[in-house]
Amino acid sequence: MDKIYDVIVIGAGVVGMSILRELSSYNLKIAAVEAMEDVAEGASKANSGIVHAGYDPIECTNKARFNVEGNRMFEEVCRQLDVEYKMIGSLVVAFDEKEVNILEELLQRGKRNGVKGLEIKGKSWIFENEPNLNKEIKAALFAPYSGITNPYKLTIALFENAIQNGAKVYFNFRVCRIEKQDGYFIVYSQDKRLLKSRILVNCAGVHADEVSKMAGAKEFIIYPRRGQYFILDKPEKEIVKRVIFQVPTEKGKGILVTPTVDGNVLLGPNAEYIDEKDDTSTTQEGLEEVFEKAKRVVPSLTKKDVITIFSGIRATPDTHDFIIEEDERVKNFINVGGIESPGLTSSIAIGRYVARMIADKLNAKQKSNFNPYREDIKRFSELTDEEREEMIKKFPSFGNIVCRCELVSEYEIVEAIKRGARTIDSIKRRTRAGMGRCQGGFCTPRVIDILSRELGVSKTQITKFGKGSYILTEKRWGK
Repeated sequence: MDKIYDVIVIGAGVVGMSILRELSSYNLKIAAVEAMEDVAEGASKANSGIVHAGYDPIECTNKARFNVEGNRMFEEVCRQLDVEYKMIGSLVVAFDEKEVNILEELLQRGKRNGVKGLEIKGKSWIFENEPNLNKEIKAALFAPYSGITNPYKLTIALFENAIQNGAKVYFNFRVCRIEKQDGYFIVYSQDKRLLKSRILVNCAGVHADEVSKMAGAKEFIIYPRRGQYFILDKPEKEIVKRVIFQVPTEKGKGILVTPTVDGNVLLGPNAEYIDEKDDTSTTQEGLEEVFEKAKRVVPSLTKKDVITIFSGIRATPDTHDFIIEEDERVKNFINVGGIESPGLTSSIAIGRYVARMIADKLNAKQKSNFNPYREDIKRFSELTDEEREEMIKKFPSFGNIVCRCELVSEYEIVEAIKRGARTIDSIKRRTRAGMGRCQGGFCTPRVIDILSRELGVSKTQITKFGKGSYILTEKRWGK
């Protein structure tokens, strides 16, 4: 049977793809399975994109360890994978003496966690460096090694690099049953496909508790916690230079205001426990909470700059810490669950840790020909006029602009399809077509045309994000 693997990873979010990419550096036959149509369809697509310094997690926890380790690794991995990363620093702002005392606690905790460069700054420094912040702010904790990245582009890059190095990913593979026979796990999908593996890694996000239970492994509970966001248009004048946090609460790091690597401004998230694990709807009450709390920090914010809203689900475990361990009862079953914030920052370090654990178990040697580098799609918006002319000479479709808001060319969309994009959303995440002010109002029909042409399917088969999200129908009115 050719679908027998040394390792299968369940889940193609940023943690699952980090593990897969690290595993691809060893002489192992590896694969991942993903319930959705593409990578980064869960928490990894609806993420703040913050690379946290590591002052917030309680010391001696998995969160603290992997946050700090991941932060130190992040810049180099992003460089290898050609992913945007900016170390812009962050501020946690305090409005009264009680909150100033919390800043001191965070400072000391950060030092115990091994975070470098932390300082508490006074008002004169704050307003000299961040003039648009609320003048009632008394002090702020400055973390110079915090940064920002693009969470779904990182996930895509990890995926592409793993594929380059021999990994396989099966999409639309929703795991419904796990058995163990003769030393192998047999993983069944809802559509009756099956794969075998010596080692199984559970990175199923909000569904990790269900997958662990399927395998007869440790029982834990994942509580879905929804966070809602605003994205503002690219400002003419800078609103904030750094990631601006408010003092954290028991629900998390609070509502932030931050620039993104693409030049927009992000507000959010709030935190609300919900019943349905896949409920990414937004609510009027939740959005109002986000905007009002963001305005407390930056009073000049206005809703006229909002271009879209969204929400994401965080996988909050009942253990109050990341679960990263081989199961005591089920040999070779590794749970990597409850990876909520700072999960994005930690993902790189978790990937290396889990891959090394597996390599040691299987006595696997590193490949001599492993290639850690991956090149992103050439972007019209980022090139000089001379570079654009050279690209158009080689590829005429590079001069055909499909998305006017973000200056995305037909060449970029075709290249994304060659790399695995199959839906409107997967094109959007790889190229930014549809992410501008008009939110796809102009370019979506053309993207559908290109997908239809390149995939050789009817336009009615093109979806927004996979099964059940069709854009067009052949049904005629009155028929």
